[in-house]
Order: sequence, then C-alpha cells, then structure tokens
Amino acid sequence: MKSALQLLELLETSVTMSRDLSRRDLVKVAAGSAGLVLTSCRSNVKFKEPLVSPLADPLYNSSAKSLAAAIREKRISSLELVDAHLSRIKEVNPALNAVVQLRTDGARVEAKRADEALAQGKSIGPLHGVPMTIKDSLDTAGVISTGGTLGRSEFVPDRDATVVRRLKAAGAILLGKTNTPEFTMSGDTHNLIYGRTNNPWDITRTPGGSSGGAAAIVASGGSSFDIGSDYGGSIRIPAHFCGITGLKPSHGRVPRTGHILPYGGITDSFQQLGPLTRNVEDLFMILRVIAGPDNIDPAIVPMPLGDPAAIDLTSLRVGFHTDNGIRTPTPETQDVVRAAALALDDIGARVDESRPNGIERSFEIAEPIYKADGGAGLRRLLRAAGTTTVSFAPGITSPSEWAQPEPSAEELDQAMAAWYTLRSQMSAYWVNHDVIICPVNAFPAGSHGMWDDPEMEGAYSYTQAYNLTGWPAAVMRGGTSPEGLPIAVQVVAAPGREDLVLAVLLHLEEALGGFRPPPI
Repeated sequence: MKSALQLLELLETSVTMSRDLSRRDLVKVAAGSAGLVLTSCRSNVKFKEPLVSPLADPLYNSSAKSLAAAIREKRISSLELVDAHLSRIKEVNPALNAVVQLRTDGARVEAKRADEALAQGKSIGPLHGVPMTIKDSLDTAGVISTGGTLGRSEFVPDRDATVVRRLKAAGAILLGKTNTPEFTMSGDTHNLIYGRTNNPWDITRTPGGSSGGAAAIVASGGSSFDIGSDYGGSIRIPAHFCGITGLKPSHGRVPRTGHILPYGGITDSFQQLGPLTRNVEDLFMILRVIAGPDNIDPAIVPMPLGDPAAIDLTSLRVGFHTDNGIRTPTPETQDVVRAAALALDDIGARVDESRPNGIERSFEIAEPIYKADGGAGLRRLLRAAGTTTVSFAPGITSPSEWAQPEPSAEELDQAMAAWYTLRSQMSAYWVNHDVIICPVNAFPAGSHGMWDDPEMEGAYSYTQAYNLTGWPAAVMRGGTSPEGLPIAVQVVAAPGREDLVLAVLLHLEEALGGFRPPPI
C-alpha cells in the first residue's frame, strides 16, 4: 500500500495525463489500491447491445432492460417477476426501512393483467410488466404520498406525477413508495412519519439523501428501478453510497410536475428528476420514457436525446480532476477517478487532467442562492401541507423557526450575478472538452447524521457544482473503499448531452466492474 501511495504522489506532480506506458502503469498500480480491475478495450469503442439481454441469478439483480426483454419473449411472466421482488422487499426491508408503502395486492393484479395482454398479442410498452418503486416525494394516484412531512401523512393524490404516469403508460408496475427526508431537504434519509433508512452495505451508515430509500432498495434487489430527485446531489450521492447508478438529467429535460418540492423559484434550475438503476443501460431506457414537455412544468422544453451507442469514444476529449479545490477526497476516491480516466485513455480518447475554471468557488457561490428567500418558500410549502412539527434541520421543530437571514436587494443581486458569472466561466470548459470525469463525493457513506459533522463541509460540492450549471451528470460504482464500501465515479457533459455521459459510463461499467450486490 505504501508503494502505491508513493506512486500516487508522483501522479499528482503532473497536470496533464500523457500517453507513455510508464504513466499508465503508475495509474494501474494506484488503481489496484482501490480494488479496481482494469481491462483493455481498444477494439470496443462503442457500447454493443446484446441481442438477448441475459438475466442475473438471482433474478431480482437483473437489469430492467433484460427483465423487459424476458417478459416480451415469455421467458418469465410479469407475475413471477413481481412476486420475486415483493419477496425480496419482505426479506430486506426490515433492516433497511427503504420501502414505506407497499402495493402487494395491486401490483399482483396489474402483473396478471400485463401477462394476459401479452398473451393476447396486445401492444406493449418498453417496460411492460417490469416492477418499480417510486420515491415518496412524487405523487402516486391512490397511494399515500407524504413527501416525508407530517401534514401529508395520510395524503392520497388523485393523479400521478408526470414521470409516474409516463412510466405506467410504458408498462411499469408500481410496487410501492420509498423513503425520503422531509421535503427532500436533507442528505440523510429520515423523517417523523417513517423513521430512518439504512445503507445495505452497512446498516449503521446512511444511504444518503434525499433519494436514500430509492437507492437502498434498488441496490438490494427489491426494485428494478426508482425515480429520484436531485437538488444538490440527491440522486447521485445515494447512488454513490449504495453502489448503483443514477442520472441527473439536463435542466429542462424531465418535468417535475407532481413533486413535493415543485418547479419554480430562484433555484428552479437546480432540481431535476432522474432514474436510479443497477445498470447503466437502464438509465437511457428510462430517461427516454420520462423526458419531454408535459405543458405544465414551464421549464421543460423539447430537447433532442442522442443514442449513447452512436458515440465514438475514441474521438472524445476528456478532462478529469480528483480535487475541485474545495474538499480533497479520500485517496481511494481519487484512485477511482484516475482509473476511469485511464480506461478512456487506453481506448484512444484524448485525456487531460483539468477542471472547469471557477469550480473551486462553486460551494461558496451556491450557499447564498439556496438561502436567498430566507426560508419563505419552504414555509409556504409547510403551510400548504398543514405541517406543524418538522424534522429537516437539526434543532428546528416548528415551521416558524425555519428562518434564515433575508438578503438585501444588493446582496441578492450580487449572489445572482456571481452565480451567472460562474456558469459562464465553467461553460468555457466545453470549448476544448466533451466530458468531465470527477468524484461524486469526497467520502464514501458515513454514519447516520454524517452531514452534521463540520468535517463534512464541502464534501458534496462535487455534485452541487452541476446543479448550479444545470448540466447532465451520472454516476456508477467504480471501486471499493478500505471499509468495503462502494465508491462511484461521476461523468458530466454539456447541456443536452446525456448521450455522451451514458456512452462513457457504459464503457466504464465494462472496464471497472460496475454494480456488485451488497451483503444484506
């Protein structure tokens, strides 16, 4: 281990990655200290879809895409699949507390109908008969949808959120709802209705937030996929902590209609909805279903969505950084990023070590924006929900206590100007680059309440920066910490280029190993 760390110090002395063999060997040795396996893929520069997607053993660890294919080809029935997932939830949920509402009877009835429709040769969607869960911050018709706040503890919507409606129309079957912190406003998943969710890799640790319930149950095989929300990293950090994949789409791509923290306000562009899955191939399939205007969320626009399989990886200009100048990640986290960069360098992509100009100021610029309304927006939502006792901030129990200093007009103007200046500075990076490879978080999953520790300040700035810009970003497990916890790598691209993000992740999944089942 000592020799690997010495080699890492040598790597740090160079700003730009060269292509000489000795440097690649150094990176490979360093990657070994993070438990990574690197493969050479020079002849495989595009992701090739199998003609028939293989199923995993056990069945519940299969990708949603392979499950959908197996149902279409009548290798399995939807009812068989739903029952397998319900059984898995029953097995793992007592330890995780990830699924907080379960539709056992309703899901089985819908599965039988899906099988009957297939037998009758009726037209089916891309997710026909595939079971899913949905984060409890999204409305689901006929199913209690609390958003984690006490005032909605018995609230049953009469209509689905847009993304839920689209997934059902594509054939997906709702198994239940997954836990979220109150109004999604925490990096740790707990609330006063359902309690705390645990990490499947170590139940004494947090699965992250706010999509912690979603990430925990998908990682454990209780659901083939879930939909999360990301306001500062709330899809990507739980995916990182739980060892799965997650995508925050471009701002303007996916409607937020029916989410507990709605569209609108100063930070509207921060928040996006996106899929959490075990396999990268599922991210694209689900994104195609949920994307596009609904003529309700005013920020969503028609936006072309390219096919990741069409991307020539050898032509990409890749920038990577292991430190954003705000919080230095663990050595093993840096190893994973370097290994990802090497995997792209090895197939001929042009790789250099660099980062967007200004990113080192992103954390200090973001915080005033989050607080710009003095808490008025959240107090409005609490009043609308009828919530009188809250749990989203340490020491705060009443909505009236949730107040932050309200900036003057001059202070607000300065904060907004700094934000847009940063966005302009960072956007210049795309003149010479196509994708960014970087950490997801400075640390792997910590104990419950880890975000209350002052030592964690700035740790999530690696995701937060791309909420500021609105760029698409996705994560995938790329290595393992000394404690045996998953470490993910983050891939980012310019607005609208999810195809680039997913093409790179598909390659990295093959090179670095991707999802591994947790021990639970």
